[in-house]
Amino acid sequence: MTGTVYKSTGSWYTVKSNEGDFMECRIKGKFRIKGIKSTNPIAVGDIVDYDLDETSDTVTGTIHNIHDRKNYIVRKSVNLSHQMHIIASNLDYVFLLITVNNPPTTFNFIDRFLVTAEAYGIETILVFNKIDTLDDATLDEQLYMQHVYQQIGYKCLRVSSTEGKGIEELKELMIGKTTMFSGHSGVGKSTLVNALEPTLHLKTKTISEQSMQGQHTTTFAEMYDLSFGAKIIDTPGIKGFGIVDMEKEEISGYFPEFFKLKDQCKFNNCLHKEEPKCAIKEALEKDEISWTRYNSYLKILEGDEDNYRTDIYNDDRIASDATRNK
Repeated sequence: MTGTVYKSTGSWYTVKSNEGDFMECRIKGKFRIKGIKSTNPIAVGDIVDYDLDETSDTVTGTIHNIHDRKNYIVRKSVNLSHQMHIIASNLDYVFLLITVNNPPTTFNFIDRFLVTAEAYGIETILVFNKIDTLDDATLDEQLYMQHVYQQIGYKCLRVSSTEGKGIEELKELMIGKTTMFSGHSGVGKSTLVNALEPTLHLKTKTISEQSMQGQHTTTFAEMYDLSFGAKIIDTPGIKGFGIVDMEKEEISGYFPEFFKLKDQCKFNNCLHKEEPKCAIKEALEKDEISWTRYNSYLKILEGDEDNYRTDIYNDDRIASDATRNK
């Protein structure tokens, strides 16, 4: 039988068959995909083949094959620095939810996410959420961030889940598509899914006033079928976003505004730092490229990963391990 993985808890996978039935499945023995060093062999969004196991009291399935993925998005594994964790696969869009101060989302985090999405061939749409909470100062900051990314060519939306602003525009983009919501804990992913589909009643929590960080409510990635003909994958909040397996020379190629200019640099292997006649540096001096984007590029280039380890949400043991390994 063939179906799509709707939820992964690490040992069991909820699979929806092509006929519309849900089945709890597991993997028999070791299962690895050639060429991919990941901590999870199967991800939400994967199309899989499975056999029914009718020997047990309850009917379950055993996955024995994964179909080729059209794309997937990854993050660096917390404890295994040379491995990655596949967040989801076979996506049409990723919606990256951004909040200015509730909790704060930095340019560096956004750019690391966008670089990874570019590298794995996934279109990202930036969703500036909680716009109803902005005062004059934070509104200016939000509009500036939006301007930076719209100038590059990224589509941006402004949304308020509580007031319903931007919801219909978001729905239009989602119809007939498989999409994913991602972002920090507390940016309002589950609240936004509830605004799109109130009958789901996903759990939500408030921001911690002391730390201004979100409290984890989603512990595993899970796909939902929405009534208006869309599929959405809700994911756990991300604390940081480590870059996986990129050569220094290729990083600038995943900054679209850099990519347009890099063939004008004097040297083919230009890293856009100290080299003479660098088209990116010249554009930077003319304010044709954002300094915030360039600073993010330098940090990625320098491999400053320790401060951007990814958190596996609601798991105190792993969070403690990440702290010890810093």
